[in-house]
Amino acid sequence: MDALELARWQFGVTTVYHFLFVPVTIGMSLLVAILNTAWVRTGNAAYLRATKFFGTLFLINFAMGVVTGIVQEFQFGMNWSTYSRFVGDIFGAPLALEALLAFFLESTFLGLWLFGWGRLPKRVHLACIWIVAFGTMVSAYFILAANSFMQWPVGFKVNRRAELVDFGAVLTNKVVLATFPHTVFGCWLAGGVILMAVSAWHLARKQDLEVFRPSLRLGIAAVLVGALGTLVSGDVLGKIMTQTQPMKMAAAEALYETRQPAPFSLFTIGTLDGTKPIYQLEIPNLLSQLATGSFDGKVEGINNLQAAYERKFGPGDYRPYIPVAYWGFRLMIGFGMLAALVALVLLWLTRGRQVRGTGWIWRVAVWSVVLPFLAHSFGWIFTEMARQPWIVFTQMKTAQGVSPSVGAGTVLTSLIVFTLLYGGLALVEVGLMIKYGRATPPSADDAEPHDGGEPSFAY
Repeated sequence: MDALELARWQFGVTTVYHFLFVPVTIGMSLLVAILNTAWVRTGNAAYLRATKFFGTLFLINFAMGVVTGIVQEFQFGMNWSTYSRFVGDIFGAPLALEALLAFFLESTFLGLWLFGWGRLPKRVHLACIWIVAFGTMVSAYFILAANSFMQWPVGFKVNRRAELVDFGAVLTNKVVLATFPHTVFGCWLAGGVILMAVSAWHLARKQDLEVFRPSLRLGIAAVLVGALGTLVSGDVLGKIMTQTQPMKMAAAEALYETRQPAPFSLFTIGTLDGTKPIYQLEIPNLLSQLATGSFDGKVEGINNLQAAYERKFGPGDYRPYIPVAYWGFRLMIGFGMLAALVALVLLWLTRGRQVRGTGWIWRVAVWSVVLPFLAHSFGWIFTEMARQPWIVFTQMKTAQGVSPSVGAGTVLTSLIVFTLLYGGLALVEVGLMIKYGRATPPSADDAEPHDGGEPSFAY
């Protein structure tokens, strides 16, 4: 591979590494806030124990997310200096607000919540974790606003580099308005699966049923709401994507020729580039509905769009790597729906305040913890790599954004180093999550906050 090809892969997967931690932070902050609220409203010690238990898992993930976010910034500065100079004026505003407003809001009130047990009035203390949950979503919005500029650049003019002229247009970009709810619902799904899987591990061993059955039900609710919301918001996002990046939608289906109406293939066996399918399992007219909102809508094909882009932007190959786009789109949807299916099974097994099911069912529930992370990873790979060869759509190609002094060996080395670093951090988090996830929740006496005492959090 040359430097450009490696750079494309690097840009496609770098966000994935950091995003392994982000959905858990956003999703679990809300669920911990709900458990905390249930304790304040009912006084039931089981909810307090669950709040402390899952609050510890949330704190572990929050810390790891901060570390990986910092490392990600170094990657942009080293390997993407030309790109960073081009978009710096645009990215600087939302990312500064994310750091100065949203992140400081999160970290300040998270500290108040962590060290405020027994020191702050209950309702004031409860408000702190709700502010944290709100802050995580505000943070996500600012970051997605910056990313959406790469998908559909607005609010700028080019004077050798992109200069911000309308910050409101950047914050109300139609791509971010569609991407934000899709991302948040996906985060709720991820946080819900964490609650679901950890609770299933304990329920399979008949441990602390009064704590983990309500937690399991809350996790199930979060997964189902998240899955349904992801489907609905994804449908809206697909139509926005067709308007703004029609090549990405065509690549998601490996649709080479324009069709009206266009079918959606659930599965394809064929050549690696998708040009010669041998067998396809198709749903008639579905792609037209996903792309245009009409079952009889016209969907532009890759070849037609390639010709149009050559006329508009000059000679070049404007097609992304089709197999990555095609399978990334399907694996994103498939793993998310599998998580929802597991949640439906567990909902049935825990009906009527009972806990039913054999050992293998609970093992499936525990291993379902990987499903939302796979769905998010393939989703981000699709989002970033199916936009190629553009790093900023219609404004800058990936080949132009790479640091001019960085060769293939340097890109490959940095990609390997960052992968090992992120992988090591992920293993540390997994180890801590398993350690504390398998532990016994604090007893009612240990969990109950005491005035002036030290916070009894890490049990």
